[in-house]
Amino acid sequence: MSTAKKVFRVNDLNVQIDSCETELAQNVAEIAQNYLQDVLQQNGNAAVLLATGNSQIKFLDALIALGGIDWSQVTCFHLDEYLGISADHSASFRRYLWERFHKRVNLKEFHYIEGDTLEPILECDRYSKLLQAQPIDLCCLGVGENGHIAFNDPSVASFQDPYSVKLVKLDQANHQQQVKQGHFPSLEAVPKYAFTVTIPTICSAKKILCLAPGKHKAEIVKQILQGDINIECPASILRKQPQATLFLDEDSATLIRSEGVERWTV
Repeated sequence: MSTAKKVFRVNDLNVQIDSCETELAQNVAEIAQNYLQDVLQQNGNAAVLLATGNSQIKFLDALIALGGIDWSQVTCFHLDEYLGISADHSASFRRYLWERFHKRVNLKEFHYIEGDTLEPILECDRYSKLLQAQPIDLCCLGVGENGHIAFNDPSVASFQDPYSVKLVKLDQANHQQQVKQGHFPSLEAVPKYAFTVTIPTICSAKKILCLAPGKHKAEIVKQILQGDINIECPASILRKQPQATLFLDEDSATLIRSEGVERWTV
């Protein structure tokens, strides 16, 4: 049972504040577990779109520890991958998901974006067809410090994107975040391009759980919830998604609390 400190809505977006990242991860894991159990009971199978990054680590651990999900009936996808790095590269999202999730559960299948493909355009097409072949039941997200979801940075984001997957050039803020989080030793080492699932495809998921814990996310959380809904902050599109919930901890909610969260409470 959720022990959320506060639950409210901003436009169509549900928002939940927990006391700390550990509590947040546990609560989101329980929500995901219950939802996937219901989907599997109703449909016999499920499709899940997973994120990577530091915000997902405790959540994935908690979800696996809970058990109670027949993973053999679940097909997984992931949101993004760097162009030009192998699956065994220390910063590869394929490696992250294999080590932190895939090898620990008995999945039906995990469709990976092949970041080291020799034909990137064909890889976009291949992965798009896989995503389009079935509805996405659950999408798990993080939020970048520049407001990106997946690798939809402000410079390349589109709320009406005609593509399901595309190749994009990463912006400077994204490069800096990857280095700051320890994924690469220097800005020069960060790949210049990456594959990303697009915003309309993310928003097509039947349920979206977006985790944004930590004091370093406070400023972008304020922009998501109190700024305009536009591509300058791609994650602001979540305010038009009634199937989405943004999960915060006290640190990431600091700036919005100071400006009167009570007016949104439901």
